[in-house]
Amino acid sequence: MEVFLLWHVRHAANPDGPVEHVGQDGELVWSEEAGDDLKILGVYSTERRARERIEHARSMPGFSDEPNCFLLDRYVVDVDQWAEGFATVRPDHSP
Repeated sequence: MEVFLLWHVRHAANPDGPVEHVGQDGELVWSEEAGDDLKILGVYSTERRARERIEHARSMPGFSDEPNCFLLDRYVVDVDQWAEGFATVRPDHSP
């Protein structure tokens, strides 16, 4: 079974110039380290329902400021997405 996760990215202001919303490959870009804020809008049973949610959200405060910054990901249920451990990098760069 597949589900569709819907996210919105609120990009942080860039004091050095314009905010990059889409990369050269046409894909949405974001950086939580740079202050971009990701919000999950929901998990949907069909892509159609997720796209309907996007259309509705585009008219809402906040979302309407960045109407093309939605990310829709398809996931297969009961499949591991993070199969390995991780290391935390502290501000002084020591693990």
